[in-house]
Amino acid sequence: MTPRSIPAIPAPWISLGAALVLGLGGCASKDSVLPRDLPSMQSIYQAHFQGLGETRQAIVTAQPPRPVRAGAADLDGWLRSAADEIEARFPTVPNPTLVLYVFPHLGPHGVPVPGYTTAFPMYETVEYALPGEVVP
Repeated sequence: MTPRSIPAIPAPWISLGAALVLGLGGCASKDSVLPRDLPSMQSIYQAHFQGLGETRQAIVTAQPPRPVRAGAADLDGWLRSAADEIEARFPTVPNPTLVLYVFPHLGPHGVPVPGYTTAFPMYETVEYALPGEVVP
């Protein structure tokens, strides 16, 4: 089985094709591709935000405000605050902190290093608990 060879294209056809591509590329002008009567970017921007204001106003007027009851204490379990948002929704598995005392020793170049205490978590990564796995 011999590999097939691709027939060679004669040089005049290559030069004719290149001339056609270059010649036809210059036919399209900027004015024919992009019309001149388009709105400016600033007018598009202002129209967009004016439309947002009208939409927001329509939503506000369509829904009358709910009256606030005097006994709002019954909403304590339903309201969220920024302080307890992350901890309440995504509790982590307890990761104890280990404390290690490093005895005085000599460093790599014979330099004495005094004793010190360091603390680090037992597990390298933070693991998140499944619902009901950790009691808050």
